[in-house]
Amino acid sequence: MIRAYTSETVGEIKKQLDEKPFVEARDLSAFDPTKALSEPGSFPYTRGVHRTMYRDRLWTMRQFAGFGAAEDTNQRFKYLLEHGQTGLSTAFDLPTLMGRDSDDHLALGEVGRCGVAIASLADMRRLFNGIHLGEVSTSMTINAPAAILLAFYIAVAREQGVAPDQLRGTLQNDILKEFHAQNEYVFPPGPSVKLVVDTIEYCTKHMPQWNTVSISGYHIREAGATAAQELAFTLADGMAYVEASMARGLSVDEFAPRLSFFFDVHNDFFEEIAKLRAARRIWSHVARDRFGAKDERSLKLRMHCQTAGVTLTEQQPMNNVVRVALQALAGVLGGTQSLHTNSMDETLALPTAEAAKLALRTQQLIAFESNVTQTVDPLGGSYFVEKMTNEIEAKAYAIFDQIDAMGGVVKAIDRGYFRRCIAESALDQQRALDRGETKIVGVTDFVEEEPQEIHILQITEETERVQIAQLKELKRARDAKCHAEALDCLRRDARDGANVMPALIDAAEADATVGEMMETMKSVFGAYDGGPEW
Repeated sequence: MIRAYTSETVGEIKKQLDEKPFVEARDLSAFDPTKALSEPGSFPYTRGVHRTMYRDRLWTMRQFAGFGAAEDTNQRFKYLLEHGQTGLSTAFDLPTLMGRDSDDHLALGEVGRCGVAIASLADMRRLFNGIHLGEVSTSMTINAPAAILLAFYIAVAREQGVAPDQLRGTLQNDILKEFHAQNEYVFPPGPSVKLVVDTIEYCTKHMPQWNTVSISGYHIREAGATAAQELAFTLADGMAYVEASMARGLSVDEFAPRLSFFFDVHNDFFEEIAKLRAARRIWSHVARDRFGAKDERSLKLRMHCQTAGVTLTEQQPMNNVVRVALQALAGVLGGTQSLHTNSMDETLALPTAEAAKLALRTQQLIAFESNVTQTVDPLGGSYFVEKMTNEIEAKAYAIFDQIDAMGGVVKAIDRGYFRRCIAESALDQQRALDRGETKIVGVTDFVEEEPQEIHILQITEETERVQIAQLKELKRARDAKCHAEALDCLRRDARDGANVMPALIDAAEADATVGEMMETMKSVFGAYDGGPEW
């Protein structure tokens, strides 16, 4: 592993932290000041990936949205765009996330509940009805069936007359973190990574403005990881995708500029800022020194951030507005390129339109009223923040060493390393809460007997009934011969090791569904049983 610090320096950091709880200027004497105080927009990008940061261009305000049927989310998209949102971000329901159709018996009761139900090209067409895909940037939070949803998006764009090279957006497409934390995997790790590389290769050739993978620490942190674990596991996954893509024959500078990262922002204000600063510094060194990247864009870690859903409380939900505001400010001071602010009612149900608008207004207040956008990396040079940045970087490198010793990310997955680390961290956090060392306002302290009344969004059984009826009609009316031939082609390409993206687009246009395409690939790749019981 390429290091920015020596092992002696790492040991010195830990010793200092153990011996003294506060920070002075002399605490930075062991470090190269040019690293900490380099200019924004210059290597190693600790202080930001752009020289002027938000003075010239604000972060993208990309509120996560998705519920019910495609028509319901389409209305929410338009509502958010009308109120100043600058990018779309799509949440899918559990059946879609698992690669199942809405009429699958295992989807019963889950259709449209935690996101929008998308089972076919027709659903995707309804989702973006009246929204010109050449004029909007769209993020899609989807992993196991990510290539299929991208195929749907490309097909809808074609119908609108928008060529693939005009499309802007991000596909989460980060299957490795599913094995670590979220468990929404279908295929084994090897074929799963192969599908990710297929999308990277296809987009490199045909969609130069599209971010192919949003390498995600968010779900790792939500599952209970520490800030350092979130950072290290996320960047380790990013390295694994780079290695797999280069093994395919791609040059790092062909695809790395379109890799992006996705981080959680929790309550420890300064730790979160330090984490984001350390992420940029680590990635720049790894991309240059380990992978030989020469294009400056490959060295710059661009990120989306989301406030921490796991910190929100059902008790006194209005308190969540304050939590989100503090977390969002940390994301901005940490230099994010894109931000989602959670709604105050998300622990109770899907966000109402009013709560979603307030979450968006939170970003707008930070952007246009706080004046924090006028200074680039305003905490740069702070003794405390610089030392914390160094500390979290050192912890990340120690974790990289552990992963490398096991033979890399996939082998560490096979050994249950990531799940074990996250479970142990989550247990430590729960014990701290049980002992009263961690306080949650409105839950452990300052408790009120009377619950706050709050309006929540209801998803009815009618949504599921209509979605299933539409899907069954599509299956009845489609061209059976064209449909069968498209799935046969997909099966053949999967079996032969070819890039499956062209076959997926053809299958989408032949009205093959998410579930049918997943089952076709499963017949070749197999299914993952969950790995070892550690």
